[in-house]
Amino acid sequence: MQVDTGVDEVSPGVLDPRTARTKFDLRKAAPSPVLAPFVEYFWRVSWDLSEEFTQRVVPHPNVHLVFEPDGTWVYGVLHGLFRRTLTGRGTVLGVRFHPGGFRPWLGARVSTMTDERFAAADLLPGFPPVAGIPDTDAAEAALLPLCPPPDPAVAEARALVAAIADDLTLTRVDDLAARFDRTVRSVQRLFNEYVGVGPKWVIRRYRMHEAAARADEGGAVDWAALATDLGFSDQSHFTREFTAAIGVPPARYAAGR
Repeated sequence: MQVDTGVDEVSPGVLDPRTARTKFDLRKAAPSPVLAPFVEYFWRVSWDLSEEFTQRVVPHPNVHLVFEPDGTWVYGVLHGLFRRTLTGRGTVLGVRFHPGGFRPWLGARVSTMTDERFAAADLLPGFPPVAGIPDTDAAEAALLPLCPPPDPAVAEARALVAAIADDLTLTRVDDLAARFDRTVRSVQRLFNEYVGVGPKWVIRRYRMHEAAARADEGGAVDWAALATDLGFSDQSHFTREFTAAIGVPPARYAAGR
């Protein structure tokens, strides 16, 4: 397994990344070729704090398997803001599946897990008990015997989500479907089955990641122009969606993050 021994930058969606980098260390490791069609990367977060700290994250459309002190859990895609309070010293290890990558492991629609957390053994029959927080090699060894056969629909789901993430001008499900020569309904079915949330939600979520990143750069932000760039009908619409996703209006977030 290829491991980056340096500390990685926090991922898009982590709010107030400047503060986050002072509170915890994030390291990532690439999966083996066998797991790579399903798993994007392994991640390890470690912290050593004298005071309690709560990190807020605007989640991505990914399922995570997380090894924590109280057990091993599978987290479905979360519609709302994710909050995690860190205190004292600790470590967690996670497995971030590609968008759509958990569907072959689950054997059911990923939308059945949305906004939920499950014990890993309940979703993955045969998943072995794991004591403590394993290293990435041990985590991979636990997963490899359960690895499902390749599923071409995973690559399709990944490609559609990647297009949304990479092209800010892609703001309508109709345009996404046309780009991949699919019907809107077929795209919606694929996202429900494999990603766990609808394509419109994924488009809006990546636009919120971009909006928060612009605010985190510092300096003045032309919110009206940004709303237009991100495909919102007007600044009021953008402000409502930002506030719902981030928890505060955009100007307030930029001023007080």
